[in-house]
Amino acid sequence: MRKILIVGAGQAGLQLALGLQSQGYDVTVMSNRTADEIRGGRVMSTQCMFATALQHERDLGLNFWEDQAPRIEGLGVSVSAPDASRPIDWVGKLRGHAQSVDQRVKMAGWMETFAERGGKLVIHGVAVSDLDYFSRAYDLVLVAAGKGEIVSMFRRDAARSPYDAPQRALAVSYVHGLGPRPEHPDFFAVRCNLVPGVGELFVMPTLSTSGPADILFWEGVPGGPVDVFQGIKDPAEQLRLTLDLMRRFTPWEYDRAGSVELTDAGGTLAGRYAPTVREPVGELPSGGLVLGVADVVVANDPITGQGSNNAAKCAASYLASIVERGELPFDREWMQGAFDRYWNHAAPVTKWTNAMLAPPPEHVLGLIGAAGGLQPVADRFANGFDDPADYEEWFFEPERAGAYLAEAQAQAQTQAAPGAGPSA
Repeated sequence: MRKILIVGAGQAGLQLALGLQSQGYDVTVMSNRTADEIRGGRVMSTQCMFATALQHERDLGLNFWEDQAPRIEGLGVSVSAPDASRPIDWVGKLRGHAQSVDQRVKMAGWMETFAERGGKLVIHGVAVSDLDYFSRAYDLVLVAAGKGEIVSMFRRDAARSPYDAPQRALAVSYVHGLGPRPEHPDFFAVRCNLVPGVGELFVMPTLSTSGPADILFWEGVPGGPVDVFQGIKDPAEQLRLTLDLMRRFTPWEYDRAGSVELTDAGGTLAGRYAPTVREPVGELPSGGLVLGVADVVVANDPITGQGSNNAAKCAASYLASIVERGELPFDREWMQGAFDRYWNHAAPVTKWTNAMLAPPPEHVLGLIGAAGGLQPVADRFANGFDDPADYEEWFFEPERAGAYLAEAQAQAQTQAAPGAGPSA
């Protein structure tokens, strides 16, 4: 039985560990916190997992909270004008529903499941010196902990990392008491509120430690009016600032937040980081090799909500690569190949996310505006969050965007014509 060590107990690390465990591998997971410490600690992220990522969990029988978490059936975009009016507001319908589960709930539950199924769970922080030893004791060591000293083993890939500084200041608040969107009260949707030159406010339904809740998530342009959360230690003060900014820039969201309160004392998070792609193979002082996983090697800004989706896809891809390897050694060539296979999924995400961090070009503004009157455009934009590779066909280049809009408009006119049949 092949012995595999996974350092890190997040979405990718635990999903991969449970998948390998189901295939009969001898798996050890190392975490710097217990399940109870995670469950009772501070929120770790925002997350909204779309259909493909959710299916990877279902394939392993890990969708424990699917009947409890809100079913997210749409993704809406609003644009704030300088006078805080809302000239653009639409919602696209998802082909398959999305869901968000607080990682404190999911990771704690998955850790306990892994241990109950006979997995070895070690609660201990890990340094590079520890990995030197472990690389000789295990057939394969995977690093799925995206922070700390061990990440420095993985060199930044400058060709794939156009930014060397954070592009957004991030502030998250988990709340109870948010009212429904009055224009669409009958279904749940993620709301992307764009404030040009200032940042973005995302609002998403979630399942937290205290039941159904909502996430209020500001992404502020560094140095701008939303970049005010650094150094805030009091969760209540962070929520107050969040609401003040909503009142100033997105009053339609503020109007439904009159009764909100934090889910718990650990329901806030703030910070910033530079989006970075790293080389996938880390070399230890002894010459041993370790393979980076998910955020360790592809850390995108959360502006497109792809972190947990990427993690699930990485875990699924690595699981397939490991199983297919059989009894052959997990050498450098195999490690690079396993990453390259995952990069086929991650590359479109990285391209799209980096594009969304920049001021939108005129043709993208045209697409966002047109989606308000063309439901197929709104739907296609929304479903790109599940399959970002689709944006390549119509989003990035002005010529393709123009051709797509012309086609969508022609189809809309044909369908609206009295007595008209389907277009040829």
